[in-house]
Amino acid sequence: MSASFRVLNSRVSALCLSLTPRNHPVQCSVGGRWLSCSQTGENLRPLEGVRVLDLTRVLAGPFSTMILGDLGAEVVKVERPGAGDDTRAWGPPFVGAESAYFLSVNRNKKSIAVDLKHPKGARIIQELAGVSDVLVENYLPGKLHEMGLGYEQLSRVNPQLIYCSISGYGQTGPQSQSPGYDSIASAVSGMMHITGPEDGDPVRPGVAMTDLATGLYAHGAVMAALLQRHKTGRGVHIDCNLLSSQVSCLSHIAANYLNAGKEARRWGTAHESIVPYQGFKTKDGHIVVAAGNDKQFVKVCQVLELKELTDESKYKTNKLRVQNRKQLLHTLSERFLQETTSDWLKRFDGSGVPVGPINNIQEVFSDAQAWQVMWFCWLLQTGISSRHWGSLQPSAKWVG
Repeated sequence: MSASFRVLNSRVSALCLSLTPRNHPVQCSVGGRWLSCSQTGENLRPLEGVRVLDLTRVLAGPFSTMILGDLGAEVVKVERPGAGDDTRAWGPPFVGAESAYFLSVNRNKKSIAVDLKHPKGARIIQELAGVSDVLVENYLPGKLHEMGLGYEQLSRVNPQLIYCSISGYGQTGPQSQSPGYDSIASAVSGMMHITGPEDGDPVRPGVAMTDLATGLYAHGAVMAALLQRHKTGRGVHIDCNLLSSQVSCLSHIAANYLNAGKEARRWGTAHESIVPYQGFKTKDGHIVVAAGNDKQFVKVCQVLELKELTDESKYKTNKLRVQNRKQLLHTLSERFLQETTSDWLKRFDGSGVPVGPINNIQEVFSDAQAWQVMWFCWLLQTGISSRHWGSLQPSAKWVG
């Protein structure tokens, strides 16, 4: 840590306002740290030495900065005095007085409370920005500029600062001043239109995928900006928003409309262009089968002991199966109902056909393969007292 930042740490500690009462287990202090089982010591992580000033709250921004922290960056999270990040109260469940929601996206961070509307508070942020590599914020466009904390202002203080703005609808345009939440962006972007049962109403995805996708885009943009700064010596202003992030994730759905004028619809667990590629009810649960080519379809029929289907001309190719999906799926569905999920998984084992059960969350964390590829660990929250909680570690690992 540089001498200038050590001095600033002391000053911030003296000026910042506590988020919580004196005896609360999470005291607001620059020295407080979300600790994890991430690599330390001789195995330096990619962003060791990079300092991130985190002015975000709720999900998209905190998710992005948490990933940067997981990769080794020093993240200083700035929250409003008193209540702090809204998600601290989003529960139950709670771990002590903190919501599990808040803890899920705020590991590997230091936390301070600063009143940005107060001149002294704004000066603290200006000084922190002056010794930071990255600033991430998710205020309404223009709000931080009014406080003297916009990109143009802070880049004069620190020309190398990478300033990432996360918003609902972008920095410009007729809706730029509208607040952005995942469910709204999911609706406006068309995501809800294509999600849900085939003959049912639109459905919100079970997790805030628009926020999470935006956080991933923001994290990737920051990583690219760090590389660019290495070449140019200058920072940049990144505009990342929920709407464009989710629309870009429409992928082939968007391509179908842009190139063929084809309007999308809801398919439940099925795929509009591949059959069979969906979930099926079994005697005691559900199984998902994904026959992505003709060879795999033949294998499915062999496992189900329905080899006669492979001889029918109307099922010879995927294009024909899509055209005749209703009758084929009816036959397959009736067969899957005759055995349990575990029985079907055993039958498909070694067949080369991608299959899997639809797990509940308890089953996810009991799955041997999930334990093999994910990092589940207990994290230590330091402060006036210490608490432990369970968390996921990054899905991308450094293996060499």
